[in-house]
Amino acid sequence: MAAAEAQTGNGAGTGDQGSVRADVWIWSVRLTKTRSQAASACRAGHVRVNGERVKPAYLIKPGDEIRLRHAERERVVVLTRVIRKRVGAPVAVQCYVDNSPPPPPREFAGPVAVRDRGAGRPTKRERRVLDELLGAPPRGPVPNRTQSPRAHGK
Repeated sequence: MAAAEAQTGNGAGTGDQGSVRADVWIWSVRLTKTRSQAASACRAGHVRVNGERVKPAYLIKPGDEIRLRHAERERVVVLTRVIRKRVGAPVAVQCYVDNSPPPPPREFAGPVAVRDRGAGRPTKRERRVLDELLGAPPRGPVPNRTQSPRAHGK
């Protein structure tokens, strides 16, 4: 029975009642890789509980909405179960309801310019064609620079 409770997350360190520190819970349900990352996110103002910025020691309870900006993405979760120890991913997802927007699509990889080996440097005309193909902004004229006395051979 104890082994089954440990696997389902009902053993020591977990429970459906009470409250837990914000940084501990965020780390426990695997929203961040380390507890120090969770605490840093709280201190930096990237964690909001019910719309308010919180410190790492803020006590959260079931029913709280947690917004976490991490890894260039915003996660919006509603706490359903309090846990105090890090658990496996299948158990962790049972501790919250994920209301996060879908992750942004991955960047489309554009065409890659390939030149024959040994063809040398591209000419100015070939560079323009390559830039147009790759969607790079056109290269403008080089701005005039003040020439040093050495440039004139003095």
